[in-house]
Amino acid sequence: MNFYSTKYYYSVLLFLVFIISKAQSISVHDPVLIKEKDTYYLFCTGKGIKCLSSTDLKNWKSEPAVFPEKPIWTDKVVPDFGNHIWAPDIIFHKNQYYLYYSISAFGKNTSAIGVATNVTLNANDSNFKWVDHGILLQSYPNRDEWNAIDPNVIIDDNNTPWLSFGSFWDGIKMVKLNSDLLSIAQPQEWHSIAKRKNTALSGGNSAIEAPFIFKKNNYYYLFTSWDLCCKGKESTYKIAVGRSKSVSGPYVDKEGNLLSQGGGTILIKGDENYFGVGHNSAYTFDGVDYLVYHGYDAQQNGKSVLLIKEIKWDSDFWPYL
Repeated sequence: MNFYSTKYYYSVLLFLVFIISKAQSISVHDPVLIKEKDTYYLFCTGKGIKCLSSTDLKNWKSEPAVFPEKPIWTDKVVPDFGNHIWAPDIIFHKNQYYLYYSISAFGKNTSAIGVATNVTLNANDSNFKWVDHGILLQSYPNRDEWNAIDPNVIIDDNNTPWLSFGSFWDGIKMVKLNSDLLSIAQPQEWHSIAKRKNTALSGGNSAIEAPFIFKKNNYYYLFTSWDLCCKGKESTYKIAVGRSKSVSGPYVDKEGNLLSQGGGTILIKGDENYFGVGHNSAYTFDGVDYLVYHGYDAQQNGKSVLLIKEIKWDSDFWPYL
């Protein structure tokens, strides 16, 4: 191979690397995934809840937003709400998709979690229609030491649905849902499953949010995000994990520290490639476990991009990447 053919070869190779990296670096915050037939659907923070689709987890196309117009109840929670909806979660249960989402005033616990349903995610299907069911849970300043954002729903081995949620304040909470997945079960059952406030391990830092619970290896794994998101190059986001045999805890880290008392094992944090990484979800697709999250890309001046990595498991059934 002469100089010119070598130069051409490497030019093509660099171009392909550039195209692939661009395909994988779509701009997202707080991504969650679900698969319908042969198509993956990604939902994330954005105007009306941003949605994209892919058949290979690399190349993505835009889909219609869940709410072209803001839900009619949102102004009652946040006056003049701009339809910028945070941190959705989605599950499929009894032939229906349930999408949970966050309405909030930034930096306050003036917040609510809503839920919408659909029978398909294919916007070209004649049955495609998002039906909003309004507020599931609401937090109020000066009343609640918790924040009703960042929902995650899991159905346990007893077929009982649970909602975990929370950001800053008194940490991550969990509450039992009714079987309709649209309302809080009565009598109410609440649990505090993780926090970082005023503990020796957290150094007094209360920055914890974005719970996601993933069942694997006979454990429930609770992922949370620590420290600061949404600051571009100044972001310090990182992902921590603990586990429990029971969905409601207690959750412990690798050293046996309770997550409810500030414990947590760091799974991944920022490096020379990404200033911070966090707000993850976790899934098994076609026998492979994946961690889905966003990172603040050092090569793009701190732009928030989609990251998907395979989860591996060590001999003690702790996750690593």
